[in-house]
Amino acid sequence: MKIAIASGKGGTGKTTVAVNLALSLENVQLFDCDVEEPNCHLFLGFDLEKVEDVNIPVPLVEKDKCDFCGKCSEFCQYHAIAVIPKDVLVFPALCHGCGGCTLVCPQEAISEENRSIGIIERNKDKTGGLVFYRGLLNIGEPMASPVIHALQKHIDENKAAIIDAPPGTACPVIASIGDMDYCILVTESTPFGFHDLKLAIDVVRILGIPFGVIINRSDIGDEKVEQYCLEEGIPVLMKIQNDRNIARLYSEGIPFVSRMPEWKERFVRMFEIIRSEINEEVMK
Repeated sequence: MKIAIASGKGGTGKTTVAVNLALSLENVQLFDCDVEEPNCHLFLGFDLEKVEDVNIPVPLVEKDKCDFCGKCSEFCQYHAIAVIPKDVLVFPALCHGCGGCTLVCPQEAISEENRSIGIIERNKDKTGGLVFYRGLLNIGEPMASPVIHALQKHIDENKAAIIDAPPGTACPVIASIGDMDYCILVTESTPFGFHDLKLAIDVVRILGIPFGVIINRSDIGDEKVEQYCLEEGIPVLMKIQNDRNIARLYSEGIPFVSRMPEWKERFVRMFEIIRSEINEEVMK
């Protein structure tokens, strides 16, 4: 069972929910798919080790074979390769690694070489407990999705997987949640939170993913989020109040379920509700 934790905007408490949910369960994996700025590890205290490099195959042009016909440039929708009189220019950061330019070259003048855009890491301690993976995009790289796809290949289908997705509704979010069994959308009861929650809801509905909402800091704003969910038939899975103890533990990098066991019980109950809903969908 794969559950994504997502949000329409940053700062709603998405990572807090992902970490505390994972720590409340047994036989579970946690994947930090916010590869541009992963931060789950700050609350876990794990020593990490590199598992693999994530590479994009980019074109390598043998100019002595090239007749500068321009077919490679015409094919590339991302403008990663350009042909000018007597030269070919390659822009590796724009290349999506599709290999199309290699296929259309009539002179077979194009091969491919790997370019590293990020890495996959996991916790060194493999003796039971939480299994944690994260992706880390190299600084300055524009494409997060290949790192996310490589990261999710490590999901063990025999275990529950919690996916901490990037914030927002752009391509990295789609890459993170597209194959999930369920999505938890974390929001807050503010005008910004409400606005961006509706954008995230549009995304999961288009993708056809079952979902529910957690309202974090539920007592700092108004009741528009909860009223909207009621009108739309969206389950509010949990409300987390603006608790000073939770905030203090967060500031110290301590998951609050480790000090407040009543919350661990609430996360377990929520997980069981989600699992029942997923099973009911499978049986239909």
